[in-house]
This record gives sequence, C-alpha cells and structure tokens, in this order.
Amino acid sequence: MYTPILRTNTGGVACVYVGQPLDTVKVKMQTFPSLYNNMVGCFLTTLRGEGIRGLYAGTVPALAANIAENSVLFACYGACQKAVAYLTGTKNVLDLSPLSNASAGFCAAFFSSLTLCPTELVKCRLQAMREIAISEKREPERIGPWKLTRRILKTEGPAGLFRGLTATFAREMPGYFFFFGGYEASRALMTQPGQSKDEIGPAKTMLCGGIAGVVLWVAIFPADVIKSRIQVAGSTSPMLTVLMQVVKNEGVLALYNGLGPTVIRTFPATGALFLAYEATRKLLHSALE
Repeated sequence: MYTPILRTNTGGVACVYVGQPLDTVKVKMQTFPSLYNNMVGCFLTTLRGEGIRGLYAGTVPALAANIAENSVLFACYGACQKAVAYLTGTKNVLDLSPLSNASAGFCAAFFSSLTLCPTELVKCRLQAMREIAISEKREPERIGPWKLTRRILKTEGPAGLFRGLTATFAREMPGYFFFFGGYEASRALMTQPGQSKDEIGPAKTMLCGGIAGVVLWVAIFPADVIKSRIQVAGSTSPMLTVLMQVVKNEGVLALYNGLGPTVIRTFPATGALFLAYEATRKLLHSALE
C-alpha cells in the first residue's frame, strides 16, 4: 500500500507545479466569464494585476488536494482492481482489460472525492479572491489557506467545506473511469508484440498520461464548471439547479469556459504525473526486492 502512495505523491507534486498557473486561469474563466473572454487575456490580466504570485494562488491547498487525492485514489484503485478481478474471474490484476481498469478507477474516485472536495474549495476561492472582491466592489484582501479555512469553518461550519460535493462526485467518478481506461488503453495500443506495457519507455508513458488527462477533462468539464461556481460562490443550490441556470442564462457553451487552458495544462501535467508514478514504482520495487 505504501508504494503506490509514495509514487503518486511524487507525481502529484510534479503535476501541481507544472499546471498551477493554467489551473488558476481555468477557475477564473469558469467562475467569472463576464470578466474573461479568453485564456490569454485572463492570463495577462492576472499577471499584471497580481503578478506571478496570483498565477500560483491556491498552490498550498492544490498540493494538499493532489497528495491527499492521489494517495487515496491509487490506494483504493489497487483495492478496486482486486475486487473487479474477483468479480470478472481474472486471476492477476495485470491481466485486467482497459474497461475493467476503468471500472476500478470509477469506484476508487468515490473515496478520493471525499478528501478532494474541501481542499479544492479553498483552492478555488483563493484563486478567485480578486474577482470576488471586484464583484462585491471592495478591495481584494491578502489571505492564506489556513486563515480562509478557519473563516469558512467559523461562518459556514464543517458543511461549508463540502460545498459542491455532489458535483465533485459527478466529476471525479466518470472522470477517472475515462482517465484510467484511457491510460491503459493507450498503453496497450503502444505496446509492441512481445513487449510488456512497462517497457514502452518514458516518452510513450508521458504521451499515454497526457491522453488520459485530456480524455478525462473533455468528458467531465461541465461538471467541473458547476463545481467551481458552487464552491466559489458558497452556494447551497443543488447541482442540477445551478446547471440549468447556467444553460438558461449563458448557453451550453458556458459549460466549457476554461477548457482551452485545462487541456493545455493537463497534457504535460498528467504526462509528468504518470512518468513520475511509473519511475517511482520501478525504483521502489527494485529497492524492496
């Protein structure tokens, strides 16, 4: 159990530092579409108004989210793989089909969502702090993740940290079905006859990871938009109500605000994640043998 946790944490840290600026742009475009019409404009406005620090707003909770999510996700993924193998009569989890691995990822994401939701909420609010202040016609304040967390607990109670949990489930569970299914299917397609999936090399591993990330986000981006809006606004409205309001007032395309920077961010970030995951797995296996 500890081996997957260690190797995914390594990949998670790499993933955050590679992709955090574009994640900030994504959240701003999702939650304040009237302020930002395109990715470049949002990036430059943030850089001019807040500097590099603004692009890396929410990095601490993002790191906490990635480490916690990946630890729980991959630990539960292994357990879910064994359960799926048992149900399908497969003797070795290494022989599971891409569909079976995708199903294991779907189930594992239920548990990781519970750790992800509070940290994602704090991250999103920190990233949109300047825009929240502008919408409320006040000066932006400088606040860190711990102070913001204490404020949420004081004003909204523990339930306040779980705003958007339903939307998180709706994003994470189908998302990781496509994520793990896409990764394993890509690896299978790139494996030559007589070669194992572990022997495809770092370049192809990164490519497979990038493909998996893009497939995930394209499939579940509308749910992510709704989650971000609920969390930033602190809304208590049901997910479907928020969804219908967005479609009615802004159109269907509003559900894809921020997809551009997300795809650009995801490909290298998830490529780095799986490269670090596979490299650390091999290193730890060698050390433990």
